[in-house]
Amino acid sequence: MDITYAHLKEEDIDSILKIEQASFPLPWTRSMFEQELHIPTSHFFVARTLPGKEIIGYAGYWQVVDELHLINIAIKPELRRQGLGKHLLYYILCDGKRLGLKRATLEVRASNLAAQRLYEQIGFKNIARRKNYYANNQ
Repeated sequence: MDITYAHLKEEDIDSILKIEQASFPLPWTRSMFEQELHIPTSHFFVARTLPGKEIIGYAGYWQVVDELHLINIAIKPELRRQGLGKHLLYYILCDGKRLGLKRATLEVRASNLAAQRLYEQIGFKNIARRKNYYANNQ
């Protein structure tokens, strides 16, 4: 499957909301994504198929001084386990490197084993647990 990546635009939000709602127990709202579009240190991207240009995933990070903090990544449920999330994550990390960011961090639910495996494959290490980071810690 050929994929292209582009900055998130307001007209993409309906598509990513469907993916968000299918992916997370406490999904972000439309207004949360809309706010991110206006923050200079927030970087969100969509992954689209070629030639149809259907949005199949998205990811976003915050630029915090010289650090990339991954805040969201998701692929359509029916397209998972095909390496698309890994490619999207590599794209995000390369974008951060292009901006001169020197390290990357993220938080992941203890119950999200698939995401933990993906991050470990990329080279992330579990260095700490933040108690009560998530409102619903499942």
